[in-house]
This record gives sequence, C-alpha cells and structure tokens, in this order.
Amino acid sequence: MARATHTTEASGTSRPGPRHHGNRHGRSEEARLAVLHAADGLLVEKGFAGVTMEGIATRAGVAKQTIYRWWSTKTDVLMDAFLQDVAEDLTARDSGDIARDLRVYLRELAWFLSASDPGAVFRALIAQAQHDPVFAQEFRSRYLDEQRRRDRRLLERAVERGELPPDLDLTAETDQLMGPVYYRVLVTDGPVGKEFTDRLVDAFLARHGLTAKS
Repeated sequence: MARATHTTEASGTSRPGPRHHGNRHGRSEEARLAVLHAADGLLVEKGFAGVTMEGIATRAGVAKQTIYRWWSTKTDVLMDAFLQDVAEDLTARDSGDIARDLRVYLRELAWFLSASDPGAVFRALIAQAQHDPVFAQEFRSRYLDEQRRRDRRLLERAVERGELPPDLDLTAETDQLMGPVYYRVLVTDGPVGKEFTDRLVDAFLARHGLTAKS
C-alpha cells in the first residue's frame, strides 16, 4: 500500500483506489486492498475523526455491509492497513555490516513514521490507544511486540556474526537506537532526518568500538 502512495507522490497526481464490489461468497482480496487503501487515504486527507465506515466504503467502491462483515470499526480497518504497510516497508536488510544496515534501517524507520501516509495512520492509532484500553492492548500485541522483534533482529544478526558480544543487552541497545526516533515523531515533533539517525548509529558504534566497513 505504501508503494502505491510513493507512486502518487512522485507523479504529483491523485488517483482513486481500485473499485471492486464485495459479495457474500467470501472476502475478495481486491476489495480488501481497496478498503485498506481507502482508509489510508481518507485518514491523511481528513484526519482520524473524519474517517467513517461510510466514507471508506464510498472511496473503495464497496458496500458498507461488506466492510462490516470484515471489520467492526474504522480503527480495525486502519490497524490492518497499517500492519500491511509495515510488513511491506520496514523489513531490515542484511548486508553483513551492522553499521550500514543500521543507517539504512533507521533512516527508513524515521521516514516511515514521520513522513509517509502509513506514518499518519500510526500516529492516529497511537492517539486512539490513549483513550481505548482494549485497543491499546491489541495495538501492542499486533504491532509493537512484532516491531520490537523486527528492530532487534539487526543486532541479533550482528551477534551471530560476531560483530557484537554474545552477552549484549539487546533490548536496552534497541531502545537506545530506536527510542529517540519515536520520541521525536510522537512527542517533540523534532527533525528525524539522516543527520539525526546517523548520529544515533555513530553513538552506538562508538559504545561498542565499531567502525563502518569501507
């Protein structure tokens, strides 16, 4: 879904999502994707309060009843849309060089959270979680737990390669690398460009006596 957003931004045009009418015989993948695209787009345009199931249905070209067969609330739709975007766009690479991989990953994470359409969905979901304890628990279990594993995997690979010591506190080191990005995106709204994320990586490398490979 985020890849479609990138194409729209690059072309400078706005294109409606694919239209497909669901039916009672089961979930249509085309219709499902249309609904997720529509929810993403509406949130970016109108904000969380402006997203309705009716609006999603109209934008996606499906019946409202079709959406309700698959999701109970607009938050459920947005959650599924966000999780799909994360799976597509935040996969840590493995070049065999922890310095290079961390630089690339933190830059991508910072852009994803602060500047992409899925990032707007993420910020809306975080806000919703402050007012809805049931959703907050679902958000942690469906996104945050998996995201922490995804973030930590970069360091785990480096331990396996012998670049980092086997007794490294992976949780604490991951928090020191990723936490400032989330803090700026969600709290201070400070810049999270590559200068900022590279400084985080440089500090990590210095703590462990590492340098980037030539």
